[in-house]
Amino acid sequence: MKTNRQRKIIELISNYNIDTQQELASRLVDAGFQVTQATVSRDIRDLNLIKIPADGSKQKYAVPTGNMSTINSKYMRVLNDGILSIDTAGNLLVIKTVSGMAMAVGAAIDAINHEEIVGCIAGDDTLFCAIKHADLSNEVKGYLEGLIG
Repeated sequence: MKTNRQRKIIELISNYNIDTQQELASRLVDAGFQVTQATVSRDIRDLNLIKIPADGSKQKYAVPTGNMSTINSKYMRVLNDGILSIDTAGNLLVIKTVSGMAMAVGAAIDAINHEEIVGCIAGDDTLFCAIKHADLSNEVKGYLEGLIG
């Protein structure tokens, strides 16, 4: 049952711009699955779903692509626990972190191996992340924000 439900989740997020657990649960119920929000939350975690930008200011759930599915859970924990905020400045992302975490967050971002991220320079609580093209900075920002939920 779990495998069928998770397959349906992948199908639903591939076909619709689903941005909340409630919406996903509702669509699963409509498809004949009996689920609670806790079940949906566990499935999202098990599938390593991320949120990516959709339709301008909205976000949607997505399946990690390529090397994203192999990101180590330690790196994900570092990103979730360490990042406080992300802002853009031209082709740079300025990432504020918990004090002393910037280098660890930079290493985790480097491990993601995103094709548009050139590299990171870290201080104590601030990280500069260089993006190949300034017009992609907001997209990469959304991608990282999706990773940390």
